[in-house]
Amino acid sequence: MPENSSRGDLDSGSMVRRERMVAWGRRWTTLSLPARDALLYGVAALFALGTWLTSTDLAQWRWGEMAWGPYVAAAVVTLVGRRQSRTRYVALVVAILGSVVAPLIAEVWWRVHAPYGGFAQPEVMVLERAALALFHGHDPYVAYWAHGHLVNPVAHGAPYESFFPYFPLIALFGLPAVIVHSTTGWGDARLALTAFSLLVTVWGARLVSDDDNVRLRVLQYGIALPTGALFAVTGGDDLPILALGLLALAFTRRHQPARAGWVIGIAAAMKFTAWPIALVVFAVARDSRGRYAGFKVAAASGFVMVAAVVPAFFANPVTFLANVVAFPLGLSHVSSPAASPLPGHLISDWSPTLGHLLVVAALLVVALSSLRYARRHWPLDETRALFVLALGTLVMISVASATRSGYLIYPLNMAVWGWGLMERRGARHEAELLRT
Repeated sequence: MPENSSRGDLDSGSMVRRERMVAWGRRWTTLSLPARDALLYGVAALFALGTWLTSTDLAQWRWGEMAWGPYVAAAVVTLVGRRQSRTRYVALVVAILGSVVAPLIAEVWWRVHAPYGGFAQPEVMVLERAALALFHGHDPYVAYWAHGHLVNPVAHGAPYESFFPYFPLIALFGLPAVIVHSTTGWGDARLALTAFSLLVTVWGARLVSDDDNVRLRVLQYGIALPTGALFAVTGGDDLPILALGLLALAFTRRHQPARAGWVIGIAAAMKFTAWPIALVVFAVARDSRGRYAGFKVAAASGFVMVAAVVPAFFANPVTFLANVVAFPLGLSHVSSPAASPLPGHLISDWSPTLGHLLVVAALLVVALSSLRYARRHWPLDETRALFVLALGTLVMISVASATRSGYLIYPLNMAVWGWGLMERRGARHEAELLRT
């Protein structure tokens, strides 16, 4: 009896939580679109204000200081404007100018003129050094741990700055430093990262849906809100991956698997974080006749990966693996600045062995659960695949021993893309019903 009673309590508790979530969802849908925008910008303003008051990172708290006011202004614009569609885009521009463009220019300028530094995340300098090394014919993968000490450390830098934990193609964003012969000012990698991400995100949002509301939401989360703006101003190396992932999904949605493969191949040749998105594109790709076309995605993306990554691997396999695999996994004996106080990191601090086992166990559970879900719902559509990917990515980020909380922008943006594709499918279905 006690066991049955406890089960009944658990069931009733889960039902109550589900009902509350549904109630909150209904409240959200009853709001007008400008009111939803105002709420999002208001939350963004509170986040920026909190970042300003609590962050210990100079680049981040300076962003918060400059961004909270423009977010408030964007919220006000959405509420006082008369023409809804135009007003929403005006507010979007206000948010982008105030939370991305102005703070980015300011922090780039401060990086040049402030003698104490700190106005850029370490990944910015890592990209610039990698581009300079490649331009001069040197291998960007040089650091590794051997015999109890770090080999080939960067002079006057933290040990983790000696590692280049990406694939070679992302070093292209450091080319401005090569062109202007400086890693500051116009040579700052964030300018190239942000400009590229902005253009590709706009392109992807335009292609992914014909619904203006979906397009605007994608742009908000990808660029204007802190999920995009904070990272563009302080570091930004994840934004091109998300932008290219969005564009690849847009091409997939339009039954252009070869183009989707080329695009996601470029992202996959930059960072490991693009690989889960590539798997979704591979799983859901269809040609114009509705036939499965994952092989076209694999062929195009595989060609880019082989051309960009294989030469770097064979140039020096040991240092390549030390930088790209061992360092991000926390196996290089050098602590990563990406270690945030998420559950996996806390467990790894308490017991490194248990932390590594937890990552392996979580990976197996996520992989097997995803395969089972895909098998039961095959053929997968983009929406279902993206929601599964968002959930799986959230789990892996939470249990990883060395990951930053900023990586949460991946599952969040994936969920927004999935919602957008679901909205487009629902609108198209309604249009078909009206025609019949």
